[in-house]
Amino acid sequence: MNPVLIVAIPLVLVIVGMILKAADANTFRRFFDTQRRQAVQRQKRIGQYAWLLIVAIIGSFIWLYKYTVSQTTLATQVATLQTLPTEEGKETVLSMTLKDGSNVKYVIKAPKADVLDAAKKEGLSTGKVSSYEMSELGTALNIGETAMPLGVALKISK
Repeated sequence: MNPVLIVAIPLVLVIVGMILKAADANTFRRFFDTQRRQAVQRQKRIGQYAWLLIVAIIGSFIWLYKYTVSQTTLATQVATLQTLPTEEGKETVLSMTLKDGSNVKYVIKAPKADVLDAAKKEGLSTGKVSSYEMSELGTALNIGETAMPLGVALKISK
């Protein structure tokens, strides 16, 4: 065998290997770039869906809160309204009984002096509000043209 062939065959194989390695590296680089591009697009899409999911969760919590508040409000609606005179007979008290059984009383402030005449009228109410209770009551402003008469009692039904 010719000694040139002994040196030439491995040399040709090394050169062919280097060319194939360069081509293979370029192919792997393109494959890597394609995979990275797809991964970035996938991450963007997942990010968009994540924001959509966050908005849906916040929306459901807002809906749940409003639903709970409306149901709680329905449970505490006014069942009975009644006006009562004070012990001094100068002011009128609005007594509201809620559907849950609790009772709330408000002093009704009248813009006119007609409250004295209204307090003397007799009606369904027989109880009087003590001075002690008067100091703890909230205030309701009478915005009508006439003072609220005593003895008004309303039963509110569904």
